Amino acid sequence: MTPDRQGHLAMLAFSALVAGSFALGARAANEIDPAVMNAVRFVLAAAVIGAVAAATTGLPRSAFRAPWRYVVMGAIFAAYFVLMFEGLKTAAPVSAAAVFTLTPVMAAGFGWVLLRQITTPRIALALVVGGVGALWVIFRADWSAFRAFEVGRGEMVYFVGCMAHAFYTPLVRKLNRGEHAVVFSFGVLVAGAILLTLYAWSEIWATDWLALPPIVWITLIYIAFFASSATFVLLQFATLRLPSAKVMAYTYLTPSWVILWEIALGGKTPALVILGGVALTMAALVLLLRDESGKELASKAQGAG
Repeated sequence: MTPDRQGHLAMLAFSALVAGSFALGARAANEIDPAVMNAVRFVLAAAVIGAVAAATTGLPRSAFRAPWRYVVMGAIFAAYFVLMFEGLKTAAPVSAAAVFTLTPVMAAGFGWVLLRQITTPRIALALVVGGVGALWVIFRADWSAFRAFEVGRGEMVYFVGCMAHAFYTPLVRKLNRGEHAVVFSFGVLVAGAILLTLYAWSEIWATDWLALPPIVWITLIYIAFFASSATFVLLQFATLRLPSAKVMAYTYLTPSWVILWEIALGGKTPALVILGGVALTMAALVLLLRDESGKELASKAQGAG
């Protein structure tokens, strides 16, 4: 399997795991302070990734040169997660997923600024097709619902977080100096854990941990071991193999995954008409999976970085 295909497979898994954060996060967001939850999340995820790194690639001293890189990236990704849960206090899971689909375009812009990655007509077409498909799914093929859409506070808060996420994606390639994805993820997680713990120190001590409802613990376990540990590695892995626009294009699958999560958790089954939107997101992915003719953008971006 080529490195490109490996990157695409990693992002397919990434999109499914991320969707679970929306469905579970919306059910736990009002039960615990977002910074407190994510501080614990980063600590647990760092422990898991650190153990995996120690048992596989090891943690060479060279990986920790220029530690400021991990501080910067840890702060950016920590901000994304805190703002996500803050937004989910009022935003519905599928609505938040709609905001998440704005990240590919932002990532393409940041990719050009940081790495001079150029979005070809094929990728641009895929982004447009995927975006239309995502909106189709989000608004359940209801044009009147689309026209009546009003952006709430939760969606606006999460949009700021998505800007951080989109900036983080090309920044991985910009700041990575040959470190293995697992090792690099460990550095980011440790930095994020330290920053969040310091930021939420008083709230951590004020939280009545024994009184928290089960959904908080279920969500915490999921986001720490699946939506953090696994997705951190998958994202690092993919961004070292694919241009930023291609990586973030997989966010177009998130609304469809969220709907499946909602059904699994007892939500309503969507109307068959929205399957047209799912088909469009799949069409966008087919465009992205096709090899670029001529010079591959990924190699251009690596040369520019």
